[in-house]
Amino acid sequence: MLTEIQDSLRASIRADAERIGPFLVRFDAHTDSVFTNYAVPERDAEPTAADVAALVAAFRARDRTPRLEYLRPCPAVDTALEAAGFTVDQLLPMMGVERADLVVPDVPEGVELLDATTDDQLAALTEAQHRAFGVEPIPRDAGVARQRTLLGEGGTLVLALVDGVAVGGGASTGPSNGLAQVAGIAVVPEHRGRGIASAVCGELTRRVFAAGVVPFLETEPDGKAGRLYGPIGYRTIGLSATISLK
Repeated sequence: MLTEIQDSLRASIRADAERIGPFLVRFDAHTDSVFTNYAVPERDAEPTAADVAALVAAFRARDRTPRLEYLRPCPAVDTALEAAGFTVDQLLPMMGVERADLVVPDVPEGVELLDATTDDQLAALTEAQHRAFGVEPIPRDAGVARQRTLLGEGGTLVLALVDGVAVGGGASTGPSNGLAQVAGIAVVPEHRGRGIASAVCGELTRRVFAAGVVPFLETEPDGKAGRLYGPIGYRTIGLSATISLK
């Protein structure tokens, strides 16, 4: 399944990515956040030193940190990047779930989950996600446009509200190779610990299965995400490496 997931991750950025040697690269003109500026190697990539140098130059020209995300093992890519001075930032657990194992948590009392479709809802979701992740805000129009792109590609956006105020949410990508990624699960600090993230993840996962697609998600390495998503039925199936050149 890991090969299929990596193919799906590549496909999710291919439409707006730049090709540099054996890499697909997504650059975000609105922010230098490492979460939205990164490269993914093509399948069976065997980058040369010149390929890696061209990749680094493209990031530097845009004042971005050279960074890649991909699933291990990938020995040829690992070797080429290490030779150029790249180091591993994190090894993030990649998780999958079987339909029979899925347990959708109840939505906590006082919380409402709804589809984010209007500009105001998309902007509120973007703002909540950025605050939850500690990412600098971006212009409202840019955030709305990015979310609309995901919706246009067949994805889903769920917004969590408390007393009508956005406190978090999440997304699932459009189908690709029979898979969809559940991502961007976020809850602002003052509303954490109430089961909102688990409820959002469970609802998105349910919808992915209902669409006849298999879900997967990438989590943090501290084990907290595993404790949140494990009870839903997710299990670690591999590791996703984030590698950068400082």
